[in-house]
Amino acid sequence: SPPAPAATAASAAAASADVPLAAGEVAITAGMIGRFYSQPEPGAAAYVSVGAAAREDSTVGLVEAMKMFNAVHAGVNGVITRICVQDAALVEYGQVLFHVRPS
Repeated sequence: SPPAPAATAASAAAASADVPLAAGEVAITAGMIGRFYSQPEPGAAAYVSVGAAAREDSTVGLVEAMKMFNAVHAGVNGVITRICVQDAALVEYGQVLFHVRPS
């Protein structure tokens, strides 16, 4: 029998986020399950964009779970090379959110 529609959608979303890291890049991952937000509030500028410099303690996004917003920190000094998730997307624990080229 064919997989359930939710399973198909989930696997398609996972496959689209599985872009391999380029040599020397590191991943910033989700520390929890929730909804990812790329900006502090609707209509505000995104925390980071491709080409932006990030410091180890920089907030690069938020993950919301049960109305609690948790900052996602870069964890490394470098330059954002890829954004792997869309704003307001549901993310899983350990899912890659960004690729970074360490400086």
